[in-house]
Amino acid sequence: MNYGFIRVAAAVPELKVADCEYNTEQIINIINKAEEAEAQFVVFPELSITSYTCADLFHQQALLKECITQLTRILEKTRKLGVVVLIGMPLNVDNQLFNCAVAVQHGRILGVVPKTYIPNYSEFYEKRWFATGLKAINDTVMLCGQQVPFGVDVLFEAANVPGLCFGMEVCEDLWVPIPPSSYQAVYGATILFNLSASNEIVGKYEYRRELVRQQSAKCTAAYVYTSSGIHESTTDIVFGGHAMIAEYGGMLAESERFQESEQLIYGDIDIQKLMSDRYKNTSFMEALPGKKFRKVQFEVKNVELKGLKRYVDPHPFVPSNAATRDNRCKEIFAIQTSGLAKRIKHTGLKKAVIGISGGLDSTLALLVTARAFDSLGISRENIVAITMPGFGTTNTTYTNALELMGSMGVSISEIDIKPSCIQHFKDIGHDPDIHDVTYENVQARERTQVLMDIANKQGGLVIGTGDLSELALGWCTYNGDHMSMYAVNTSIPKTLVKSLVQWAAENVFEGATKDVLYRILNTPISPELLPPSPTGEIEQKTEDIVGPYELHDFFLYHMMRYGASPRKILFLAEKSFDGKYSAEEIKKWLRMFYRRFFSQQFKRSCLPDGPKVGTISLSPRGDWRMPSDAEARLWLKELE
Repeated sequence: MNYGFIRVAAAVPELKVADCEYNTEQIINIINKAEEAEAQFVVFPELSITSYTCADLFHQQALLKECITQLTRILEKTRKLGVVVLIGMPLNVDNQLFNCAVAVQHGRILGVVPKTYIPNYSEFYEKRWFATGLKAINDTVMLCGQQVPFGVDVLFEAANVPGLCFGMEVCEDLWVPIPPSSYQAVYGATILFNLSASNEIVGKYEYRRELVRQQSAKCTAAYVYTSSGIHESTTDIVFGGHAMIAEYGGMLAESERFQESEQLIYGDIDIQKLMSDRYKNTSFMEALPGKKFRKVQFEVKNVELKGLKRYVDPHPFVPSNAATRDNRCKEIFAIQTSGLAKRIKHTGLKKAVIGISGGLDSTLALLVTARAFDSLGISRENIVAITMPGFGTTNTTYTNALELMGSMGVSISEIDIKPSCIQHFKDIGHDPDIHDVTYENVQARERTQVLMDIANKQGGLVIGTGDLSELALGWCTYNGDHMSMYAVNTSIPKTLVKSLVQWAAENVFEGATKDVLYRILNTPISPELLPPSPTGEIEQKTEDIVGPYELHDFFLYHMMRYGASPRKILFLAEKSFDGKYSAEEIKKWLRMFYRRFFSQQFKRSCLPDGPKVGTISLSPRGDWRMPSDAEARLWLKELE
């Protein structure tokens, strides 16, 4: 099972100008390598059989005839191969010469797509030789003894892989305001191939790369691009051999330019992921153009992919690149701060009330609140920070809470909730020696009651501290820490909370605040609702009970962002966390994730307001609307 992944390859072959036989030998060698690597597609540069820089030699009948001879040779050599080969060549059709992309599989020509936009730059005066594909008269062409589809309106649809359809365009087609690939995508193409010959001048590399990346994003597609290498003629210009495989705005693979030897890069395209985003984006099909496309049916060869040729980030919410991570944290912090500042201005309240436990979530909420007050010119003394030690509070978190509040210049309050909880146990007839869910939730609700009542008394806003991971798992007490008047962390997963606190320590806060932030970062995650160990250490560690948050955040991301199935999530997690968690461990916690996610929806159905910061939110007013009594059986059954 390939879980919707399709392996593509982009080639930059060695070649000799106008030596079709030599170039074809190189193409065939690369095709065999791609086949051995289980690639299902391999694309070559523009005019790859002849080379791009033949100039007026394109008008020589000897060259055009040899092209057909060598294409026939390629057909013979690929008759027993399943890989779809996309090659470039000139073709004389309808009394015109076209710059064409030719798709070949199993010795059969699937179809031919001529270049639409013909450049007339000083270095690329193609109009001297080639006509635009828009001027083609016939919609088929007789080529190598086969009658094949011909035209700019041809797409190729896989009969055996749902959602897989590909289109081809040639070089300049990408550089115009509305590329042909944009129309191809709207009519179903999920993989877009570009056979190119793009020379190198200062600054062009970055622009070209961004074009490819952006086109893949705008089209919600994969974009596979390859360009001629340094063996083209260097009479006036130099080619670098730039190949790229992009998927929905991300770069999966990229070649090294200016290489003497051939290059062949690979990437595994996630068709299911692309289709999921197209289903969600209802505006994708709104501007359906009037033009129509013909679809050629073919079958993708079935392969068992060994080793995924793409990076699967174990922490999808947290960028692995340090610079990107810093920028992301800065932006998220600004979104949180701006959301809270707007709510404070709207309510006209000048005070905020927040419970501080000495853990990560409440720490981040306090940092955001402090910045919001700073931006509004309101004294931090108007932030009423309350620590409420209970039966499970340890000296570590208690000290962290006091030092954090003291370092930030907020109003500090300490309320011991143990006497109130003991009284409540008496009122409801609960034995305090029974450390069950009642014992735990009494403490959580008592803390929330204290915060709400103080907010009413002082005219303040209760700031929520719960995060996205806790909401996904329902790891919060209903109408306890589940509730607030504005929840600043509501769409931030636990793995990202830690990164945000660390970023704040490194870039925003200084002195004593910075020191205590680092200590908080090293404190185990715990609700601290059960008594500590005899030595005073945290006994109730969340990740020992519900599983590692890095796994749950991974599960949540792939389920919510792309609608991935349980089997696919398990497959991706095994690849991503190989060597850290066993397959059985991952399956165990994924089972836990589904059970809790479905059973705890009722808590998400009545969430307080809070800012969305990323692509995933569980707000019932926005991104996630799910019945509270939905069954998890289907998902658990597939997982088993």
